[in-house]
Amino acid sequence: MTPQLKGVEALKQNYINGQYVDGSTARDNINPSNTAEIVGVYTQANAAQTREAIDVADVAAKSWSQSTPQQRFDVLDAIGTELLARKAELGELLSREEGKTLAEGIGETARAGQIFKFFAGEALRLKGDKLASVRPGVEVEVVREALGVVGIITPWNFPIAIPAWKIAPAICYGNAIVFKPADLVPGCGWALADIISRSGLPEGVFNLVMGRGSVVGEEILTNPKVNGVSFTGSVATGRHVAATCAGRMAKFQLEMGGKNPLVVLDDADMDIAVETAVQGAYFSTGQRCTASSRLIVTEGVHDEFVAKVIARLEQLKIDNALSDGVHIGPVVDESQLKQDLDYIRIGQDEGAKLAYGGELLERATKGFYLSPALFTETENAMRINREEVFGPVASVIRVTDYDQALAVANDTDFGLSSGICTTSLKYASHFKRNAKAGMAMVNLPTAGVDYHVPFGGTKGSSYGSREQGSYAAEFFTTVKTAYTLP
Repeated sequence: MTPQLKGVEALKQNYINGQYVDGSTARDNINPSNTAEIVGVYTQANAAQTREAIDVADVAAKSWSQSTPQQRFDVLDAIGTELLARKAELGELLSREEGKTLAEGIGETARAGQIFKFFAGEALRLKGDKLASVRPGVEVEVVREALGVVGIITPWNFPIAIPAWKIAPAICYGNAIVFKPADLVPGCGWALADIISRSGLPEGVFNLVMGRGSVVGEEILTNPKVNGVSFTGSVATGRHVAATCAGRMAKFQLEMGGKNPLVVLDDADMDIAVETAVQGAYFSTGQRCTASSRLIVTEGVHDEFVAKVIARLEQLKIDNALSDGVHIGPVVDESQLKQDLDYIRIGQDEGAKLAYGGELLERATKGFYLSPALFTETENAMRINREEVFGPVASVIRVTDYDQALAVANDTDFGLSSGICTTSLKYASHFKRNAKAGMAMVNLPTAGVDYHVPFGGTKGSSYGSREQGSYAAEFFTTVKTAYTLP
């Protein structure tokens, strides 16, 4: 069956120096809930067009870095206001192109709007230090200045929130931007660019270049006019970003994978633990770097926990992301679905018990539907517990007590988010201090963070300064110390 174009029929172009321009090729944006539907057609930039975007950003950065806090506030506030006003419309677009449920799509769009509103406020709170020198009569000032041209490369799983939490601080702190959204989900990136185009931001400060990572992304990484790169994506690509940027002494910030543990102790409130595990592991189709993919359960409640998780999974509705009452939408595309199925097979080959799910599902519309998979009788050394699956797949690891649970939780190459379900203040406090992760959750899903506080991890999950909140200034600015003898 030939896919049918619905919704927006015009070719969506790149946005460079305040103008919409065609790329060298175009790509269909397929709805994973209904592969017969094309969400839109989006142009793709080549290397030369990406260089043009970088060149104009380099020119625009010089004047935007000198803009006033009021100018930055007005732009950021206008973007946030329009995002919030259009959250239902844009949330539907997000759900159609990525497969997230409509409620999640609307919620993510609202979060993007809130992020821009937060950084509008931050633009009015730009601060520095004035210090006394150790030398008589000398004045010392410490200020933060814009980094310059920032390349922003974002993933497909949060196609509007992650661009927002990179673009908003870049604008707030006076940088110019070259933005490459994930090739798989260009719709939200283009919609965000369209809103930014009407915000009053000067031409050239923000530029959208859609296209392949091997072409557009590579030009951003290697171009000497790009002063820094903020990247979220796979570990393999993140390592390439690091090596390339370090080779030319450019600043870089990486958010990569996770293999996040959720510890459930004997004293946990079982209803809270089950809901925390199911939401953290399976909602958003498990396609979150913060998903709870390792459920580490003490033996006193292991069997009860597994039985109640399966009972909860049986209640979930997996269907078209736009359908009423849906809890889990489809996997994002055929390639990701194959990866999920491959890991399910690997788990079984390793001796893990597939206690529930892991089956392809048929629905009224043809899509990439997979029932949530739960493995039991697993060991932490198994590949399904070491490698990021990035789908609706979680495994249970049985442990004897809290000490073993903590050791297993920390025994991973990743360190993004770590959670525990317990009613013990002693264990909760100890876990928060000793979990080897950038974020620790108590009686809450590992996947769920606020927009005004720092986000990031340790070990193989992240590199560089934190994202979001006031901590974003660490990446998007450089520090200058000035001495004056009046």
